[in-house]
Amino acid sequence: MENIDKFNGKAETYEKFRPSYPEELIKDLIAEHSLDQHKVVADIGSGTGMMAKALLDHHVKVIAVEPNDDMRRIAEERLHSNPLFTAVNGTAEQTTLKSNSVDLITVAQAFHWFDPEQFKKECQRILKPNRKVILVWNRRVTENQLIQETITLYKKYCPNFHGFSEGIEQNSDIYLTFFRNGNYQFKSYDHPLYYNIEGFIGRHLSASYAPKPDDQHFHEFIEAFSELFHKYSKDGIIMMPHVTHSYSGNV
Repeated sequence: MENIDKFNGKAETYEKFRPSYPEELIKDLIAEHSLDQHKVVADIGSGTGMMAKALLDHHVKVIAVEPNDDMRRIAEERLHSNPLFTAVNGTAEQTTLKSNSVDLITVAQAFHWFDPEQFKKECQRILKPNRKVILVWNRRVTENQLIQETITLYKKYCPNFHGFSEGIEQNSDIYLTFFRNGNYQFKSYDHPLYYNIEGFIGRHLSASYAPKPDDQHFHEFIEAFSELFHKYSKDGIIMMPHVTHSYSGNV
């Protein structure tokens, strides 16, 4: 339950300020897996529906599996009118979906919250034969000076900060273990993000480890990121260099 509750009270901020995914990635997914309204994608750890919406915009049928009530509520509010969308209260390890019912599993910005072995077993249960899982992360370019300074501020004000995505995305052993015979396909997409000051601060407040309004260092956190914005912004806009990484294969 601990991981499920990490985003309590943050769903609105997450929905408003978290980035979506590159259009090139979505088009690649659709082409490589022949996705359409007759194929079923299970988006696990779907959150507020970022990946789900990107797929729905291309007329792909999506079942969004999300255990956090706040996050799932927002996804349902924004996407319920689309007949290709279904929201399910389930976890990565117990999705509640039928066996052999899914054509593709997507996991966007969520795999680090899962029990990898139990999730792998659940994927094997719900996937149709020889269908795949794709893991996706929007990743900050940590070599960049601006990103380095955001890391310094997170370490200062966020006791639960242990690296972006809990540091798991850079651990190649995870993929060798998770994917069948250690075989997977890796792709990288440039995905620079542009923010005004509200978006920049909101983006950093959306992290699970960032302070909430009633936390002791909340106002100091906002002030520090405001100063950082003014240091690097130009004409009221700041660019945060990101790439989007995908890992796909059989399990």
